[in-house]
Amino acid sequence: MRRLLVGVAVSLAAAAIALAAFAVRWVGAPLTLAEPTIELAIEPGMSPRKVAEAVVAAGAQVSPEWLFLWFRLSGDARKIRAGSYEIQTGTSPRALLSKLVRGDESLKTITFIEGWTFRQVRSALAGADGLRADTRGLTDAAVMAQLGRPGIAAEGRFFPDTYAYARGSSDLEVLRRALKSMDRRLDAAWAQRSADSPLRSADEALILASIVEKETGRPDDRAQIAGVFVNRLRIGMRLQTDPTVIYGLGEAFDGNLRRRDLTTDTPWNTYTRAGLPPTAIALPGKASLVAAVQPAATPALYFVARGDGSSHFSRTLDEHNQAVNRYQRGRQ
Repeated sequence: MRRLLVGVAVSLAAAAIALAAFAVRWVGAPLTLAEPTIELAIEPGMSPRKVAEAVVAAGAQVSPEWLFLWFRLSGDARKIRAGSYEIQTGTSPRALLSKLVRGDESLKTITFIEGWTFRQVRSALAGADGLRADTRGLTDAAVMAQLGRPGIAAEGRFFPDTYAYARGSSDLEVLRRALKSMDRRLDAAWAQRSADSPLRSADEALILASIVEKETGRPDDRAQIAGVFVNRLRIGMRLQTDPTVIYGLGEAFDGNLRRRDLTTDTPWNTYTRAGLPPTAIALPGKASLVAAVQPAATPALYFVARGDGSSHFSRTLDEHNQAVNRYQRGRQ
């Protein structure tokens, strides 16, 4: 009997060792995936067993029971974080659990471009891969209310940059981050404003910066363009800048700015109205924000595009008209 018991014990021990060796190999061996990369979404509150089942449902060809058992035996089953993940070829059960515990999510990105309008921003958000469209159907005013800025115009309030987000994130969260980023950039610029600036508030700096952004074809001209507009504001001269007219026309603008458009009054038409328009007209970048508050000291009151991206600056209307004839009408 003793020999029998010893034999059984040895057999069990050998089996246990073999099982342990198999388990060690299994947790380190690559999972078989239906695709080279599969996407896994783990919802908040999902149990370890449900996580194992979700891995299989996503395309991992593995026993959910084995995977759940590994989660349990590791001691990290309750440390798995909710989120969006990419599982790639070569990932082992051990590496998978490590990724889920670290919260190493797969991130998407969206980029807001300098000079974009809020309408373009919303279009980009609507087409972003994996981004939850919580703003769909909301007016611009309603979006700002959702962001905690009721009564504040949305135009120009979001800093142009690239933002990363996890699949399933809300578009409101992306906007919130862009809004706070612009707040920081605008506050920093306003704190560095020239002592003799005619601008009365950071909001006015934002508006002027958006105009500078739309008028600048070459970065080197940005500060001088801001200087021209600041000079005009100081003497009460109308800004007379085409981008504000185009913005005021909205969807009616067909790409061709006509003379009658310059005399069609809107709140943004700086040919018919003095001073700054009521809101920004686009997203200004950092350089335009700085130019608006630290414009170049220039005697110029006019500028015209040369056609190569740069601008020609003039002190008098006669000089300006000559420049227009030369660069816009091809006359010498």
